[in-house]
Amino acid sequence: MSATGIPLTDAPRLKRYVHRTLAVEVASLATAVALVIAFALASRRPEVAAPISLPHGANAIVVLDLSASISSDTYSRIGDTLAHLADSRDRYALIAFSDQAYEALPPGTPAADLTPFVRYFVLPPQKTPGFQPTFPTNPWTGTFTAGTNISAGMALARQVALTNVKRPTVILISDLDDDPGDIPRLVAVLAAYRANNIPVRIVGLNPTPADQTLFQRLLGPSTPIVQAALPNGAPAPRTSSPFPWQLIAIGLAVAVLLAAHQEWGPALTWRRSG
Repeated sequence: MSATGIPLTDAPRLKRYVHRTLAVEVASLATAVALVIAFALASRRPEVAAPISLPHGANAIVVLDLSASISSDTYSRIGDTLAHLADSRDRYALIAFSDQAYEALPPGTPAADLTPFVRYFVLPPQKTPGFQPTFPTNPWTGTFTAGTNISAGMALARQVALTNVKRPTVILISDLDDDPGDIPRLVAVLAAYRANNIPVRIVGLNPTPADQTLFQRLLGPSTPIVQAALPNGAPAPRTSSPFPWQLIAIGLAVAVLLAAHQEWGPALTWRRSG
């Protein structure tokens, strides 16, 4: 036996503790490897749109962009978004806007009442060979002009939210491509939202990174911006993916635990005496 050895009569009983320690180390190593793989996948895979989340008991006010910048592809995204909202059990008001705003549904309207509006944003089946189907004419085509004043829709939604509506939440469905001349008023309107603590959710209709950054700055980082679904129903990637800080934190915690175990829990070895 070495000079540092301690005679033990029950040394074989320590085997189970050795096996348990080995199992802990293997599990910790496997967790660390899994975190590395998950981090790599999360970094490479673009984040997809999630269902629109609303605070419990909220009365939602949908603000729908129908300006000239909304293309046929964007119409299909609007249709999918409205269909998703119509399938929920929530209650909504609906405000449509272009250069001006119009209240189509009052606050507290059952979600199912959004269903009749979905058909205006869904292409009908092709009936005549050689002729592509077109979207039905919606009720606002002859009323709105080609301009885009997002401030008009958001201002009317704020006015509705402050009129006997409990727990209001505004859902803006837009490509966020506002008229440059409308930006100063938009800044003032969104500042009022923050002052009144009215939550805002944004469903982006393929917005540019610059427009998305502008709204994120005006409304604050806590305002979620998700991308509307693609026409085929598949989720569309966001323009950016959040950094997976949770994975990093868990990975660092595992690394610290392993280091502490190696530092303060040296391996225990033994052998039979001569």
